[in-house]
Amino acid sequence: MSLLDGDQKRFLKKIVPLSAFIGGLCCFTPVVLVLFGLSSASFAASLSDTLYGSYRWVFRGIALLFLVASLAWYLYTKEKVCSLDELKKKRRKIMNIVLVTLIFTILSYVIWVYVIVEFIGIILGIWG
Repeated sequence: MSLLDGDQKRFLKKIVPLSAFIGGLCCFTPVVLVLFGLSSASFAASLSDTLYGSYRWVFRGIALLFLVASLAWYLYTKEKVCSLDELKKKRRKIMNIVLVTLIFTILSYVIWVYVIVEFIGIILGIWG
């Protein structure tokens, strides 16, 4: 027996990577600037230090807000959770969806920021 059905898996495949991408924009923005030739590697490194050092929680917060809003929309439209009675009836299913979404989003964020973006930044000479 699968933990999630097909509709829930399609939802996860769309929302989880997008949320991880939004959370990682603090590190990916300097990489994009260098790739498009809009900045030098030294400016991108400085921008990366500023964005990641001072604003990483802003990006993570926006990603979390996006994730919560997406989950609320999904539960309201697809799972038909419109009242507290429905919430109580489907409590276990909702908890499964929320926990699986959070776990996969955190894993995706870690892989995106600390593996993929880090590797690209090293190749471009942003991080040494």
